[in-house]
Amino acid sequence: MSSVELPAVSREVRLAAYPVGEVTLEHFEFGETELSAPADGEVVVRNDWMTLGSVARDQMNPDTKLPIPVFQPGVAMWGRTVGTVVASNSDTLAVGDLVEHFSGWRDYAVGNAHGFFKRDRSLLPGPEYFLSQGPTAWHGMVGTAAVAEGDTVFVSGATNGVGALAGQIAKLRGAKRVIGSTGSKEKIDFLVEELGFDAAFDYHEGPVAEQLAALAPDGLDVVFDNVGGEQFEAAVQVAARGARFALCGALSGQHGAGDGGSPRLPLMSAITKDLTLRGFATLHTPDQIEGWNAQFSTWLREERIVFPHTVVEGGVAELPDAFVALLGRKYSGTVLVRMS
Repeated sequence: MSSVELPAVSREVRLAAYPVGEVTLEHFEFGETELSAPADGEVVVRNDWMTLGSVARDQMNPDTKLPIPVFQPGVAMWGRTVGTVVASNSDTLAVGDLVEHFSGWRDYAVGNAHGFFKRDRSLLPGPEYFLSQGPTAWHGMVGTAAVAEGDTVFVSGATNGVGALAGQIAKLRGAKRVIGSTGSKEKIDFLVEELGFDAAFDYHEGPVAEQLAALAPDGLDVVFDNVGGEQFEAAVQVAARGARFALCGALSGQHGAGDGGSPRLPLMSAITKDLTLRGFATLHTPDQIEGWNAQFSTWLREERIVFPHTVVEGGVAELPDAFVALLGRKYSGTVLVRMS
């Protein structure tokens, strides 16, 4: 067994109670667990970076329809994280190894080595890059919607971690025109000037169908939908014949009392336009994740893609505040918390 000196305890964030309506800081509580040397086959990992996603809001709902386990009051929450092995009683992982795992919302993670996935530090510019939402963006844009050269593409909710990469992937796959929706002039500039979208619009600034039709006069060939609601309905209206829809999320109705998760679908339009609408879950295989990381590495080296992300400092102590801000749509790109 090998290790470095461990602290006596690890801080963690627990769910205090299931929220009804908006999530506030009162729905979280802090706790500590004792740290000790790992048992046979186990490792201790210092969490270095954690990503925050809106899916955690669904995990705070005991009646969620998503195929993921929900958080339990009084128990530490969990989330996607990368960290460094600091103690090992395993033949498969050594002290200093970089690993990805799902025991976030805490300073240190302890468990069987098989629950941690080793990553090659030299592959990407920094360990936080392994927390991109590229596997989801790639799976939806390429595997589900089959984006191809010459397509006109619409990405709703384009400034979140998935959408920001999905639009870039579409361009790299030869899309003729990529359009994104977002919520402010500042974010429009971010999409067009920093991420290379051809056009973007603020969904607050008038009927979405009118704005979308003006930007895509020949119709949409591919729709990557993160939002649902009015934006989905508008995309169906503006879709070209044979358009392919990748349904990733329904943010407009996912939280609170909104009905954006139940948009109207005019069946005759879908039939006469020969539309393909396909939802997909973000449960990725190791091969899909490793395949994305290799492709991401190549594009980064060639300076053909950027990783839009927001870094929140402060570690465990800042996680509840950062999550509330995330739900308030105060960030762009993937939200990363520096844990150590």
